[in-house]
Amino acid sequence: MNRARIGDLVGSGRRADVYAYEGAERGGGGAGGSGEWVLRRYRDGCGDVSGAAAVMEYVRGHGYPVPRVRATASRTDLVMERLAGPTMLGALTAGALTAAEAGAVLGRLLGELHAIPARCSSDPGVRVLHLDLHPDNVVLTPNGPMVIDWDNTEEGAPGLDWGMSAVLLAQVAVAEGDPRAAGAGEVLVGLLAGCPDPGVLTGERGELGRACSRRGVDPATGPAEAELLGDAERLIRGLLAVG
Repeated sequence: MNRARIGDLVGSGRRADVYAYEGAERGGGGAGGSGEWVLRRYRDGCGDVSGAAAVMEYVRGHGYPVPRVRATASRTDLVMERLAGPTMLGALTAGALTAAEAGAVLGRLLGELHAIPARCSSDPGVRVLHLDLHPDNVVLTPNGPMVIDWDNTEEGAPGLDWGMSAVLLAQVAVAEGDPRAAGAGEVLVGLLAGCPDPGVLTGERGELGRACSRRGVDPATGPAEAELLGDAERLIRGLLAVG
């Protein structure tokens, strides 16, 4: 690591903190990178970065836009490329990106991810899933959007990935009095417009119900958010029916 050391805190998420990683080897910045590194560390010693790191390197090898990663000796620490640019959520808030544009980008990113063969499964219907793709997990770099936070990644049916993203947006869209509601609804419309087959969500084997169930038992879902799941599912079904 060339006498690398942990620097200042540069960001925090629900489960982890991100620090500057000073003195690490520098290489080309890559697509949207700065040539610098950050350390993402799970809080309280919980979590394991190895699975996320392996998936990120796998999809990156297929041309998918993710930061380069280097797992450390600790299972709770992930060293990855520092990206330049705001999150999609930040760009939406600042008015630098429209909700329709954001929805279209999210849909494109899901479609591109699901075009990559599964890393482990030999089932042709199974793909790598992100399962937490929303505007705060996309960084808009000078060279295009990059997808971060792969903690929830699994392999499975693509409809579950579409469902999780749709539910996350719909929960905000149906939250009465939330100033983000209208914008989230517009992003949701753009996302669903990019879904190649609404049947993966609401068909006989659609995954929307499963996505709602998973969201309901997620420790990150508070009681108030859980109460919105029924309205969120109805909103998604209604938009797909109209579309």
